[in-house]
Amino acid sequence: MKAVWMKIRKLYRNSRISQKLFLAFSLMIAIPAIVVSFLFIRAQETQLYKDAMATGSSHVSRLEEQLRSRMDMLENASSTALTQKAFVDFIHSDMRADGLRLVKFRQNQYEQMHNIIQSYDMVSELSFYVDNPNLYEIWPEIYHYDRFWPQDYWMSLRGENGAAYRLFSLQDGEHTLSYYRLVRLQGQQYKRPTIMEIRTRHSVFFSNLLEEETGGNFFSVVMDGTIPSRHVYNTSHAFALDAGGQLDEILTRVHGQLDVLQHNNPVEVRAGDQTYYALYRYIAPLDAYVIDIASRHDLMKGPRSWYLLVVAITSCVLLMLLLLVSYMTRRIFRRLEMVLASMRKVRRGQLDAKIHTGLGDNEPGDEIDYVAVSYNNMLDEIQRLMTQVVDKQLIAKNAQLHSLHSQINSHFLYNALESIRMHAEVERQPAIAGALVSLGSLLRYSMQWRGDTVSLGDELANIQSYIRFINFMEGSSFELRADLPPEVLRYPIPKMCMQPIVENAVHHAAPQGGSVIIEINVTVENNLMLLIEIRDNGAGSQTLSNLQEALEDESDNPIVASQNGLGLENVHKRLQLHYGKGSGLSIDSIPGVYTCVTIRLPWEQVNLGGW
Repeated sequence: MKAVWMKIRKLYRNSRISQKLFLAFSLMIAIPAIVVSFLFIRAQETQLYKDAMATGSSHVSRLEEQLRSRMDMLENASSTALTQKAFVDFIHSDMRADGLRLVKFRQNQYEQMHNIIQSYDMVSELSFYVDNPNLYEIWPEIYHYDRFWPQDYWMSLRGENGAAYRLFSLQDGEHTLSYYRLVRLQGQQYKRPTIMEIRTRHSVFFSNLLEEETGGNFFSVVMDGTIPSRHVYNTSHAFALDAGGQLDEILTRVHGQLDVLQHNNPVEVRAGDQTYYALYRYIAPLDAYVIDIASRHDLMKGPRSWYLLVVAITSCVLLMLLLLVSYMTRRIFRRLEMVLASMRKVRRGQLDAKIHTGLGDNEPGDEIDYVAVSYNNMLDEIQRLMTQVVDKQLIAKNAQLHSLHSQINSHFLYNALESIRMHAEVERQPAIAGALVSLGSLLRYSMQWRGDTVSLGDELANIQSYIRFINFMEGSSFELRADLPPEVLRYPIPKMCMQPIVENAVHHAAPQGGSVIIEINVTVENNLMLLIEIRDNGAGSQTLSNLQEALEDESDNPIVASQNGLGLENVHKRLQLHYGKGSGLSIDSIPGVYTCVTIRLPWEQVNLGGW
């Protein structure tokens, strides 16, 4: 949890100011508005639920009254039928004894009973089940008791005061409601009493009661009080069609929650992913419940659309709020963006990227103006300090270069004069004059520093004078090969950058009195770097790793003479001081085969000087 909180804080810290303002406005305005809206919708849902329950309860009561009224009609029909005492007496007599008597019964008593049945539209059939072996079954209103099932049902009727209703008839119960009544006769001589049954089809008895739309999306069902799988409802009702195969599960769950003593309280059940409410009344004579069922999804259809409306309105408000915050921040922080833009330029190296405040001499400005003025002052101070640092570095490096120049000149001059003096004393030969000419050229070249660069041809001429002098002085036969195009000979290079390399080859490439061929070649790499290769076929360097390590040292420590003199490290440091780390020397050598020193200089550099 702590890690999540730290991550949220870091994300908030790194967010733009406009985003922070938008978040603040959202927390202060949008979220409270959403909460209040949702609370209002919940209150509306509660009120809508109460109204729906009141409507459903009223409808259930009305259904109960209408069902009891129709049950009273069946009872009236049965009472009227029993008033036909002549009909009842005849079906309990010997109907087979006299055919003329049976014909008169058909024309009188039976016709009267048949008219009574037809006068009640709700009655579909009226039948008597008589325990009379002399009964004559020629009409559907008269049956032997043996046809009744179950035959001991008369005992149940006797326990119910001689009359009872069944939501599903015993004989034809799938779509029929029946009213049963015991027919008691004085002096009855048979074992089982007569049962009268009045049947009415569900479609007739309930007719439009279960088809009525309550306006609250309630679904009316009449359900058997003991068997939950036996119920009557309108199969074309929208609720039944929508529920589909889940309807039986819904009705079973509702039946499990029914309570005769708590019929005033609605029942809430859940089936699948839906919640359902049920209001009911118990009809004792019918041993059935009349129930109104509604889905919460349908009841709350209005508030659910309100949720979508609130979300839509909130989204629009947030969008407008975002646009407003963006507009305000652009106006408020426009000058701050100028500060940020100046900082980006400074980061790219433009130290003169100051901020124009537009303030007068005595005008203080606001907080952002104060930041801009302070920032401009800081840039001025940075430029002043950087100028001081650059000047100090230039002074130090110029002093170091002049020290290097003096070390190189004095080193070469003293060695050359000492060699000529010793040779003159020993040999006393006129050839020394030629050596002195070469020596003079060398001295003039090394001592006269009119500029920091010379042409490659001048540097090459100085190297040729040096080779002639060395051949004379040491009796060697060094050979210099440099066939370069004229345009390269005019290219300016740092003075005395090639001579120490050739001197190193003379001293280390061959033994005393030996012969070495020194080749100088020039190439241009990628039109960016000038490569001057000085190759000899001498013995090669025995200390290549030490030389390479010295050349790879990138420190700015002052160069001091080693036991072998200044040499290659001196030249390498000089080149890097003025042309950058990409310039300098590199050495490649195979002992006993060759040594190649490569000088890397910028090609087409505008100013190769600056020593």
